[in-house]
Amino acid sequence: MVEELENSMSEATFRHPVLSDGQALWQLAHASQVLDVNTSYAYLLWCRDFSGTSLIAEIDGVPAGFVTGYLRPDAPDTLMVWQVAVGADFQRRGLAATMLDELAARCGASYLETTITDDNAASNRLFTRFAARRDAGVERSALFTAELYPDAHDTEFLYRIGPIGQGLKTPEPELAETSS
Repeated sequence: MVEELENSMSEATFRHPVLSDGQALWQLAHASQVLDVNTSYAYLLWCRDFSGTSLIAEIDGVPAGFVTGYLRPDAPDTLMVWQVAVGADFQRRGLAATMLDELAARCGASYLETTITDDNAASNRLFTRFAARRDAGVERSALFTAELYPDAHDTEFLYRIGPIGQGLKTPEPELAETSS
């Protein structure tokens, strides 16, 4: 059944999100059951203010996934990836890796950063494979430690990847495709 579904769907198309995509981003984040879901208002702002450094993927006209990011104001050669999500019906196809590659190419940044908790194996795999495809270094350090949060949140480790040349190897399909 899964093979039939995969064979019946066209390839993903990628575009920068527009304001009306905020709802789809929130729904994909919420459905992931892994991401820290922000308010729907935050996703609307993201689609307005950071559209140029974010992507939405569509397959057969259906929002299949997204990656949100921004160029750091104090390091404009660094793309900070905030969230990556792939809808359940579109996982195990390498979509998260392809979106990340596409966004990095469009932004032309020299470095990519993200934060990941220790228990998020899928994100750790996604970003270390991103670095490997580019023969880029990975630095990992605690950024937002648990005591900084007002709620029960695990430490977010900063992954700094780079330099990220634009030449890349073919991405391998991911087993699970959600990230923080």
